[in-house]
Amino acid sequence: MGKISLYGLDASPPTRACLLTLKALDLPFEYVFVNLFEKENFSEDFSKKNPQHTVPLMQDDDDCIWDSHAIMAYLVEKYAASDELYPKDLLQRAKVDQLMHFESGVIFESALRRLTRPVLFYGESTLPRNQVDHVQQVYDFVETFLDDHDYMAGDQLTIADFSIVSTITSIGVFLELDQAKYPKITAWLERLKELPYYEEANGKGAAQFVQLLRSKNFTVVS
Repeated sequence: MGKISLYGLDASPPTRACLLTLKALDLPFEYVFVNLFEKENFSEDFSKKNPQHTVPLMQDDDDCIWDSHAIMAYLVEKYAASDELYPKDLLQRAKVDQLMHFESGVIFESALRRLTRPVLFYGESTLPRNQVDHVQQVYDFVETFLDDHDYMAGDQLTIADFSIVSTITSIGVFLELDQAKYPKITAWLERLKELPYYEEANGKGAAQFVQLLRSKNFTVVS
């Protein structure tokens, strides 16, 4: 196999989704920390590898991919011994893809990023309540998606779980998950926390993300 390098930082949810995948596949890789606050993602070397300047960035020998969903799918397709994490069955794969598009467009972009960027990068100290309400809508959707099965796409752990857990464990800093109201999400989170690599790949970084946001002392206003 090629030499895999993952560029990112633990606080980044998409980076953590890729770390979960790498750990699940038990793949050797180099982890390269990228300090976004020092604009290391705009360095000449990084820009050549990823002109979008985002993390995570994965390099497999000389080939570079920089979207977490594409990275996870690529890793499973190329290196997994089975297709459990990203099924080859067209319907099952479509369900996983559907959930990852939901994570990308709804959870990450419309909820997490919309709230995080003003606080972290532009010094905003207040957030409008109507934007924070998007977080509750996310919880409502995810609770419904889980239905009567153990994982997001059914009864088998997939990369959709890795993608969504990385953001679900981050958006709670804006609106804490009500465990009584969302018992299926609560049980799903506990299930994922039992994975032997979960804490290292996601738990630690999610805590860093929450601590970082809380240090900005933002408030939610109506």
